[in-house]
Amino acid sequence: MRTIHTLLMAMAAVSATAATQSVTVSDVNVERSASSLVVTMNLDATAMKLKSDREIKYIPVITNGTERRELPEVIIAGRNRYIQNQRHDTPEAPAILSRAGHTVSYSTIIPYEQWMEESRLVLVEDECDCGVLTLSSGQTSELASIDFVERVFAPQFVMVTPPAELEKTRSAKGSAYVDFPVNRTEISPTYRRNPEELAKIRSTIDVVANDPDSRITSVTIVGFASPEGSYANNERLAKGRSASLAEYVRGLYSFDADVMHTSWVAENWEGLRNYVATCSLPDTTALLAVIDDTSLAPDAREWRLKSKYPQDYAFLLKNVYPGLRRSDYTVDYVVRSFVTVEEIRQVMATAPQKLSLNEIYVVANSLEPDSDPYREAFELAVRMYPDDPVANLNMAAIALRRDELNAAAGYLAKAGNSPRATYARGVLAAKQGDNATANTLLKSAADAGIAEAADALDQLQKINK
Repeated sequence: MRTIHTLLMAMAAVSATAATQSVTVSDVNVERSASSLVVTMNLDATAMKLKSDREIKYIPVITNGTERRELPEVIIAGRNRYIQNQRHDTPEAPAILSRAGHTVSYSTIIPYEQWMEESRLVLVEDECDCGVLTLSSGQTSELASIDFVERVFAPQFVMVTPPAELEKTRSAKGSAYVDFPVNRTEISPTYRRNPEELAKIRSTIDVVANDPDSRITSVTIVGFASPEGSYANNERLAKGRSASLAEYVRGLYSFDADVMHTSWVAENWEGLRNYVATCSLPDTTALLAVIDDTSLAPDAREWRLKSKYPQDYAFLLKNVYPGLRRSDYTVDYVVRSFVTVEEIRQVMATAPQKLSLNEIYVVANSLEPDSDPYREAFELAVRMYPDDPVANLNMAAIALRRDELNAAAGYLAKAGNSPRATYARGVLAAKQGDNATANTLLKSAADAGIAEAADALDQLQKINK
């Protein structure tokens, strides 16, 4: 938190009716300790000329309009009056006596009182020796404003509630490496590693199918073939194998015809490229150039790899191509809505992936702000929805309130560009000490209607004045 204690400096020309010149007050300084107030200043009377028997009193006064405290006075005297005061009428301490034509270095310490926190230091002129005049008189000069109010930058945040999902659609995905006999499309559940690979698909579907809160809407299988051989045959194999796998799944679960969907990729060039780009084959650059050359037909690309780079091709055929032959599956489903706070809390503890962002916030808003459970709810939201702007913006607000600036910056990177996100970035800049950026961002947010931004700007101005 930033705080400020005001150090006051001022200069004023104070007129003296009986003087031919004015007294000048400079270097006014008011400092506060825990229990004391120190006031220092210079009163320059070098240009002042007084009649030998005259004097003028200058009385510093601290006031807040209601309370007042008179400080030790300064007496500027002509020659005879100065001598007279010294011999006979020496002022009672702690008054300061000086001759006209000299400079007085003024310093005093007084007990600090709470009402002085916001007050004024004024100088009252008393030429007639009739006591302190009213502070509203024309013979009073204000020297400085006193402000020892602790200024804390405490921006306010309103947590953003995301809209409710009309239908909570979710997906579960995976890849299975189902083996087929060479050049065949018929599936054999017991062939090679098929028992393990088919079990992966069943496990994914079972989790959703056995959940009373979920309803499967579609199952999609995408078959991939590797690039070796002719494109036409590879397309036949990819299409036929994805259809066979879909038929196998449909038989296990008795899905309606409109639930199962299939598609295929005749040759998995994307998968091949991803591997080559990350490996250390001798001809990696040249291989990528061939793979990326879409001006060539697939069969021509595959032949160029095989003929120009036979060693690399042999390695890829043995070690990479088998992994390119796969079946990706996606299970799309709908999760029912949860209404009550208690019900949502139970789901949060056991299966948070079922909750919408809005449902998580229903629980968050029922908790004590800034409590540990409150923060944990918002942390869950950003874990479940790591790329959601609202989830990241709210978590950034929590981090900013705790002065966790690095964490806040990370969340704000994913918070979007809404006016509230601009406001949060302005607060971050202010807490980092970048006032120029903070002012720009906060003004932009304020102009966009964010009331908290206008308040934050006002706080910064008071702190930095």
